[in-house]
Amino acid sequence: MLYLRNLIYHPTASPTAILKAINLELAPQQMGLIVGPSGSGKSTLLEILAGLAHKTAGQICWRDQELTPEALQRLGGLVFQFPERHFCGHTVLEELRLGHPELNSEKIYQALEAVGLSYLSLQAGPHTLSGGQQRRLALAVQLIRQPYLLLLDEPTAGLDWSMRRQLVNLLAKLKQDWSLLVVSHDAEDLAAIADRCWTLSQGELQIADPASFASGATSPQPAV
Repeated sequence: MLYLRNLIYHPTASPTAILKAINLELAPQQMGLIVGPSGSGKSTLLEILAGLAHKTAGQICWRDQELTPEALQRLGGLVFQFPERHFCGHTVLEELRLGHPELNSEKIYQALEAVGLSYLSLQAGPHTLSGGQQRRLALAVQLIRQPYLLLLDEPTAGLDWSMRRQLVNLLAKLKQDWSLLVVSHDAEDLAAIADRCWTLSQGELQIADPASFASGATSPQPAV
């Protein structure tokens, strides 16, 4: 169970806090969806949960244990908005083995199968893949790490409707084994599989009904 308690992020260069007293709970095998416009603090929140940025105040807990940034790096696996920009391997195999040179073929196949890429040639170049395949490969890279929490930043951005639908179906499958926290500015596709939804605006998080995103109208409530 992930708990955020009064999480604040206020860098010294900013006149106001970017994240203001964020409270959130997410159970295992649930998908949480945070919806908000660009600049609302969505990506910053994921970077904090991935241990890449440090909170100013508040608590981040997994079950009953408060987590340090180092522990968060082990707990969470972050897939960036455009993961292809972060690929370093010349082949799919190299990309999957980065940081894991001992990885055997069975683990590699399991990761690719989990994201629907078991048919892919391990010698294919990551940058030659389609947009949807690149998102799936980025997920496979994180699954190899065996995180408890998958963090996804705008996973459907830039994909056509068919690829978006395939990715949504994949996330619905992955939440059977992992906790997922997804941020997006466009909730319509993702809200259908979300267990919990929030809106984030000017650093303030509020609970929203997943069903309300289909009509484009939300009824926010204070987050707990």
